[in-house]
Amino acid sequence: MFRLMRQSLQWSSKISVLTFGMAFVFALISTLFQEGSGLLLSLFIVLVFIMIGIIGDTVGLAAATSKEKHFHAMAAKKVKGAKEAAFIAKKAPVFSSLFNDVVGDIAGIVSGAASTAVVFQLAKLIQTSEGSIVFIFVSVLLTSVIAAFTVGGKAICKTIAIYHSTAIILFTGKVIYFTKAMVHIFSFHNLRVSRNRR
Repeated sequence: MFRLMRQSLQWSSKISVLTFGMAFVFALISTLFQEGSGLLLSLFIVLVFIMIGIIGDTVGLAAATSKEKHFHAMAAKKVKGAKEAAFIAKKAPVFSSLFNDVVGDIAGIVSGAASTAVVFQLAKLIQTSEGSIVFIFVSVLLTSVIAAFTVGGKAICKTIAIYHSTAIILFTGKVIYFTKAMVHIFSFHNLRVSRNRR
């Protein structure tokens, strides 16, 4: 029991640190892009974070429902990204928590905060003040639209995640595989080696 509690505390502390880091980066990007930006760009930023939240939830659920053995069979056939996908399926609780609770929730929080900036930009555009009936109506309407898009998008993608979990996790594994390959190619060590050969 104490061992499980200790492992739980270790995992929760790591998740908390990771959440803080990702939330800081997401919020910073959102703020930097919105500073002095127009209404359309701000709406686009909100849409991007809604999509990040939906994708995060989709990958998280796909990880929880995927079968590790499928990816081992693919890895035996030298399918790129299959080993990474097998690792995701093996560590399903970790990846599910990471994508659902960290990526999905942070994106939801940041999109909500970004929508506030959109409300003020709309209020400025239609020349109304904070606290007015029009301002309150715009704020409630925009919040409702964002909630509808988020919940509706997640509902659709949950069905896709359940029935196409293997394809989704394999695609995620391929993204990880090619990202690792790109990082390796452009690593400082490889650049230094290539320079020395010249």
